Order: sequence, then C-alpha cells, then structure tokens
Amino acid sequence: MIDLKTYGYTEIEDIQDGLLPGRVTELRRERFTVITERGEVTAVLKGAFYHDAKTRSDFPCVGDFVLLQYNGSGDSLIVTVLPRRSKFSRADYSGHAAGYAKTIREQVVATNFDYVFILTSLNLDFNVTRIMRYLTQVRQSGSQPVAILTKADLVEDYNPLLAEVMNSIPDVPVHAICSHTSLGLNELTPYLMPGKTVVFLGMSGVGKSSLLNALMEQDVMKVQGIREVDSRGRHTTTHRQLFMLPSGTMVIDTPGMRELGLFDAAEGIHASFSDVEEWFPKCRFADCRHQAEPGCAIIAALEDGSLPRERWEHYVAQQHEHKFVHDKTGYLIDKRARNKTIAMQSKQTKKNGGWKK
Repeated sequence: MIDLKTYGYTEIEDIQDGLLPGRVTELRRERFTVITERGEVTAVLKGAFYHDAKTRSDFPCVGDFVLLQYNGSGDSLIVTVLPRRSKFSRADYSGHAAGYAKTIREQVVATNFDYVFILTSLNLDFNVTRIMRYLTQVRQSGSQPVAILTKADLVEDYNPLLAEVMNSIPDVPVHAICSHTSLGLNELTPYLMPGKTVVFLGMSGVGKSSLLNALMEQDVMKVQGIREVDSRGRHTTTHRQLFMLPSGTMVIDTPGMRELGLFDAAEGIHASFSDVEEWFPKCRFADCRHQAEPGCAIIAALEDGSLPRERWEHYVAQQHEHKFVHDKTGYLIDKRARNKTIAMQSKQTKKNGGWKK
C-alpha cells in the first residue's frame, strides 16, 4: 500500500463508495497516469469532461488530486477533480495563424504546488523582462516564486547578472546554480522538503532537465543542446510529468514555453507592481492616465527618479498584454453567444415551418 500523504494528499471526508483518491503524475494525449494507494494506474476521463472540455476549468492536469473508479485489469475512470489549492495558468492561443488567435482560453499548466522555480539561463538568452512576466503569472497562482539562474559556469562573473535580477524582483529569492558542477544546488535545500511540490518553468534550453537530473541523482530526462547563434534550446520535455525526488519532494516538469500569455493576471500584476500602483492615489485627478495630466504623481516620480522608468515600462507592458487577452476573450465569448442565439432562432424558425413571406 502506498501512503498518498507522501504525495501531498490531504484526506477529505465523505468519499463516495467505490471511488479511490489519487494524484495525476503524467498526462500523454488523453491518457493519465495516477498514483493511488493501490499503486500506479492508467486512467481516462469520464465522458462528461469531454462535453464541455473547452469551457470547464477542472479538466485534469498533472498535480491534480482526483477520485476515480478503480479498474485493476484496465483503464480506471476519473470522475472528479478535487479542489485545487494552487494552479498555474497561461493564455492558450488555440488555432493561431499569422498572429490572430481563433480562441483564447485558460490553459492550466500545473496544480497543487508550493513553489515555482522560474528558470532562466545565464547565456545569450538571459532576459530579466521575461523573468518578470513569469513572476506576474506565478503570483496569480498562489504559490511562492523562486528565481533560478542556471548555467552559471558559462559566464566569467555571474554576480552582476544576479544583482540585476535581485534588484528587479527584490522580494523574491534568487539563486545562481550550475547543475553539472552542483554549484549553488545546496541553496535549494530549504525548498526541497518531503511532501512539498515544485514546478519548473522556463524557456526551452534553460536547463530544466539538467536540474531535474541533478536533483534526482540520475538521468531521468534527456538533455539536448542549444543553438550557438542565440542560445535558444530545443524542446526536451514534451509532456508534463511529476517526479518524486530522493528527498521526498515532488517536481512537476513542464515543456518549455516560447510564449507566456498573461491569463486573468490582474491580481498577479497588482502583487508584482504594488510599488508602482502606490503612486496612483497621489495623482491630482482620480482618472489620471499618467501621460501628460497636471499633477500626475507618476510623471513627477519618473522625473525625479523616485520611480525607475524601466519599472514603469514593465508595468505598462504587462497591463497592455493583460488587457489584450481580457478584451479578446470577452469578444470571443460574446461572439459565441451571438452565434448560438442565431443558430437557435434559425432552428426554431425551421421548426415552425420556415420564414413567412
């Protein structure tokens, strides 16, 4: 028998007879791997999940705790997703072509975790702005972010880059590491406690697989090289999977993401830029746009250096992206509702004998 508490499971009351709790550890296409007290099982979804899969928010994801109908001789059946205590979501631009998305919806990347390791490499692809964009979405998730600067062996002195990140996100722990030499890995020990779950996030080629192999103390993930011209990587992880470390910590590895859409990130932006928004009440006018209005506290703070211009530009950029996703999503929802109404009216008209002349 497996003790699910080692996988972070908190017992709930009133589990319906015949249902077995478990945690999703892997997803490949439409088949799930779930760890239960009876061991590891494969499972598929109950049909109800597919009827409204595009709109429901509880479509199972790696890290979810679920209830399933156990089948010892075949696929078990997932019937319920238990409440999530944290989740990481991104905007899913499905069917995009030439920059125009046909649909924008929430894509849940991982659930029920305690820490998110935001990985970026100290090579030509080093980008503080990208770290801040990840950070905003992580704050929305309800977990603690930790910035991990990988491949510290590739630079003569990584301390200036480390200081740059620490100054940009002063309230977030930042660590520089090298997975191959074990430099800095001991600094991660406080996060790697039994029963805790960590999510790895970062672009392809930043060293997520190398770090996982180092923490697992064995090669569980294939490591691929990066392009010399831009230090960009190829996708190594092709699906999401939960690993149990020797320390008893669980790690959810995710495929590298070329884009990170800020989905429903208002609270995350507020948390990440509270130092910027605290200037707003000081403006003369409540509806100040912070562009050229007299008595604007933002303009004054930018001019005297109280508010770093780069900080303000990062805030504005994330607000613009969030507004685009929000407005586009609202438009698509309204459009689907109108189309549904038109279809129902047309169906009713045909039922009543067609259009009257």
